Amino acid sequence: MDTLKNTISYLEDEHQEILKFCDKMEEKCLEILKGSVDTGFFRNAIDFIRKYADGLHHKKEEDILFAAMLENLGPVAEKVVRGGMLVEHQMARGYVMELENNLNLFEKSKADLSKLHILTNAMAYVELLRNHAEKENKTVYPFADKSLTEDIKLKVAKEMDKRIQEEEKFLEDKRKLMRELGI
Repeated sequence: MDTLKNTISYLEDEHQEILKFCDKMEEKCLEILKGSVDTGFFRNAIDFIRKYADGLHHKKEEDILFAAMLENLGPVAEKVVRGGMLVEHQMARGYVMELENNLNLFEKSKADLSKLHILTNAMAYVELLRNHAEKENKTVYPFADKSLTEDIKLKVAKEMDKRIQEEEKFLEDKRKLMRELGI
């Protein structure tokens, strides 16, 4: 019985959306190098990250899959999840906070230093998320699927299905924001 297949597939599909977003953010960073800062894009980007990439996707991982791994898989999960994935989630939040702080400064002053920090924090986020998604897809998710017992996998799958159904009310807003971002 492959109880985690749908859960993992759903999370990987969300990774694809997030990676498309990262590609778009990288394009907007290249525009900064040419002198133009699309502040509207970066405001929407912060919104997308906080509401969807972090607020829904990372939250599902943290609350459901990672919690089950930490509870049931001992020291290896402790290292992989707490010492790796959760640290990277926090790093991403830090980059977004600094992106927002410098976007605010740039809108007030148009200073080159603020522009530089918008660029560096946006690209740090992009590179972190690209590597992070690959680690989860190729290592963390397969480890969970291989190592969790069938009853725990079933519990995770049920919790994830319930969460996904609850998130359906946000899908139209998410699609609208993705269109505004050009993804």
